[in-house]
Amino acid sequence: MDLSLVLASSTPSMSTKMLLHPPRRNSSSFLANKKFRVPPPTQCNINASTKVSDNSQAIVRRSENFFQPSIWHYDYIQSLSSEYKGDVYVEKSQMLREKVRMMLFKVENSVDQLELIDVLQRLGVAYHFNNEIRNMLDNIYNLMDNSKKDNNLYATALGFRLLRQHGYDVSTDMFLSFQDEMGNFSQHSSIDVEGMLSLYEASFLSFENETILDEAKDFTSKYLKEYLSKNNDESNDHHDHYLSLLINQALELPLHWRIPRWEAQWFINAYEQKKNMNPLLLQLAKLDFNILQTIYQEELKVSSRWWKNTGLGDKLSFARDRMVENYIWTVGNNFEPQFANLRTVITKVNALITTIDDVYDVYGTFEELELFTDAIERWDPFTIDNLPDYMKLCFLALYNFVNELAYEIFKDRGYNVTPYLQKSWIDLCKSYFIEEKWNHSGYTPSFEEYIENAWVSISAPVILVHTYVLIPQSFKEDELLQYSDVIKYSSMILRLANDQGTYERENETGDFIKSIQCLMNENEVSETDARERIKSMLSIVWKKMNKEAHDSPLSNRFKEIAMNLGRMALCMYQHGDGHSIQYSQIKNRILSLLIQPIQDNIYV
Repeated sequence: MDLSLVLASSTPSMSTKMLLHPPRRNSSSFLANKKFRVPPPTQCNINASTKVSDNSQAIVRRSENFFQPSIWHYDYIQSLSSEYKGDVYVEKSQMLREKVRMMLFKVENSVDQLELIDVLQRLGVAYHFNNEIRNMLDNIYNLMDNSKKDNNLYATALGFRLLRQHGYDVSTDMFLSFQDEMGNFSQHSSIDVEGMLSLYEASFLSFENETILDEAKDFTSKYLKEYLSKNNDESNDHHDHYLSLLINQALELPLHWRIPRWEAQWFINAYEQKKNMNPLLLQLAKLDFNILQTIYQEELKVSSRWWKNTGLGDKLSFARDRMVENYIWTVGNNFEPQFANLRTVITKVNALITTIDDVYDVYGTFEELELFTDAIERWDPFTIDNLPDYMKLCFLALYNFVNELAYEIFKDRGYNVTPYLQKSWIDLCKSYFIEEKWNHSGYTPSFEEYIENAWVSISAPVILVHTYVLIPQSFKEDELLQYSDVIKYSSMILRLANDQGTYERENETGDFIKSIQCLMNENEVSETDARERIKSMLSIVWKKMNKEAHDSPLSNRFKEIAMNLGRMALCMYQHGDGHSIQYSQIKNRILSLLIQPIQDNIYV
């Protein structure tokens, strides 16, 4: 079956249906059999001094040396420090924010307002001005006349992108006036490179069946590539050079798919090269970036100490010790300073996921994994005597973590989230074991079978269930009885991006078959063709995610974090397996975000 034809068809195949509308699992049966109780914070203590013996030297395991040790040593992390913790910088930041706030009140032209909002967002400081930005967008939206033909493509596309991003109902009909009778953009008088770039970025916020934006994406991408080929970096024109920087960045990864914090770090450097940049905005952005960096360093120290105390990194030598990478995901998902606790807890979730994933993929035998999966389903620390010691260590670390978190949430907010947290981990381990059973028997699943299980085994449901119970919002039980479509589409993006990035490493190490191999086997296509089909699927899932994020009653904060999880996947797996391999691109990104402040000599 030719998947490219399937994707172009109005009636998707069963495989595509499964990808885009994953089945709902029966959660009620699990919850109905669970007593709603909050266990005491720590039933079973375990720490780095706990002795772990395997008693299985004769067992042949896949490997204990798949992964290199962490390049981020414990002592180095604990030594991190920054001068920007000082009160003088905090006071300077407050003063700059007030100046920018006054600037916002003075801007009256709607195009100028849109440009200012866009720059604030890309510089990473818009979160300081949420109310002012919302008031501006309300006014722009209320005064917008869709029946009026606006000949400014740049402004129209910018307005569409920002309004849709912030949840306003805007129609693609506003772009009709830029097409000719044949539906082509090329002959319109307002076509220029800034308009093309603005339209290109706007096209990635499309919903399904918005064909005008599909046409816009195709046309603008070709236009922008041709522009770059004619205007290389040798140009002395500051405006052309700045535009070329933006276009190169957009063609590598569109703005809508990029992580806000890394975009801020990149855009600060790019904006500084703009001819008519606003020095006040630049100064605030640099200072704010460096102040947040000091917060992240302190959070990373706390997470690193927790990880050391669990003993998992020291005792389970086969598992990836990736504490810094586990933390960086949380900054990508939610960077604002007031969510320190969320980042710290989800870092622990990520570390436990990484370790348990390696128990299934790297070290455990089939018989041991069957016992471990059964123990997770029972969720009872007094029935794990038949597990090998390394599995007892994993189980107790997970058990204590979930109980302590559930206890804190119940104590602070009165919600009993224990069943939902347990279920997310049970679902994850059961999905891991399904893959292990396939691998053990030599069975090659169809793409449909694979993706039905793989959107759970990628671990996004665990991350997002824990996120849901941690963020300030009104807890609604029915929103956790089933995994929402927001969770499913985020999981799909993470799964497809992961499979693209980890394919080479996992193919070499003989890891379990992934989506690329499924497509190659099922459709008798090359690896290149399979990768292109995965890219097409990613675009379709993003459209569904855009629509669901627009319509879902879930909190805006939760929806944004779910989208950022997908964005973070595209970033971490852009050049390979960034979570496991510690290659130079990811190392440099981590350094720029957590370690190295942006240099400037105008703060004090």
